This record gives sequence, C-alpha cells and structure tokens, in this order.
Amino acid sequence: QVQLVESGGGLVQAGGSLRLSCAASGSIFSMLTMGWYRQAPGKQRELVATFSRGGSTNYADSVKGRFTISRDNAKNTVYLQMNSLKPEDTAVYYCNAELLTYYDGRGDYWGQGTQVTVSS
Repeated sequence: QVQLVESGGGLVQAGGSLRLSCAASGSIFSMLTMGWYRQAPGKQRELVATFSRGGSTNYADSVKGRFTISRDNAKNTVYLQMNSLKPEDTAVYYCNAELLTYYDGRGDYWGQGTQVTVSS
C-alpha cells in the first residue's frame, strides 16, 4: 500500500514562512509528477505547484516568487517552502503524487491535507 504523510502545517503570522513535507512510502518504483494543492473554505481545490519527473516546475500565479517546490527522489519526498505568507494563503494544503509502483503500476495519490493558517 502506498501512503503519503504530510507535515509542516501550522499557524504563522503574515510575512512568515513554513515548509511543508510530504513523504511517500510503499512499494514505489518511481515518482512522476508531484504537486501541492490547496483548498480554502467555500472554494475549489486549486493547484499551488507541481514538480515533474523531468525537473520542470509550475506555480500558480498567486504564489510565484514566494513558494518553492522541491523533491528528493531518494527519499520519495516532496517539499513546499512557503515564504512571505499572506492571509490569503490560508487553506488546507494537499500533497499529490503520481507514482509508479512495483506491483500496481501507475497511480495517483493524495495526502490527508495539512492546515496552514496565516494571521494578519
């Protein structure tokens, strides 16, 4: 079974920083595209950032220049460094992983979500 474990969420003042981590475990052969999404109350889940297998990254316009996505393939882990946080960044952040597993092939997985709250 594949499992994504997220950590790093919390409460921070505007202008502060947080680093989210998402570690995938299980019979993983390779990580394909990894990403972070977020969902605020009353809003749809939206893409924050993605990191492809080939190394390309993509960011939502609202976080460009402030957030950085990275990955450690050896640890099957993806990170989201969030700087200059704004109250508008308050949301539940979800890790998404497109994985190749030894036994089940390609699959798309989600973490449980971690709350990020930015106070003004």
